[in-house]
Amino acid sequence: MSVEEPRWPTDRDSLERDCEIDFFIASGPGGQNRNKVETGVRLTHQPSGIVVTATERRSQLQNREAAFERMAARLEEAQRVEVPRVATKPSRASRERRLETKRRASERKRLRGSPPDE
Repeated sequence: MSVEEPRWPTDRDSLERDCEIDFFIASGPGGQNRNKVETGVRLTHQPSGIVVTATERRSQLQNREAAFERMAARLEEAQRVEVPRVATKPSRASRERRLETKRRASERKRLRGSPPDE
């Protein structure tokens, strides 16, 4: 079984080469610096079309670092190969254990009720 080469590399140099970077004015609290300066960062990965944004910080540099980290994580997630699950039947012993547990719970609940009228 061979390991499949990822379609999109996630190292920083490749991301900087493949991503389009947009800066915008981030909304929300943060004062005059945040409201006037374009500190929000939007990265668009050209080959895959994945878009991530970062607007938490008041610093454009910190938002850029956060956006590149998010982009790498999103690309890793998009490229992860999911192994199909194999359907199995429960064993006879496990079915019997489950039924016995249900019988005990049923008996316990039945005993909680009021006593029968005589």
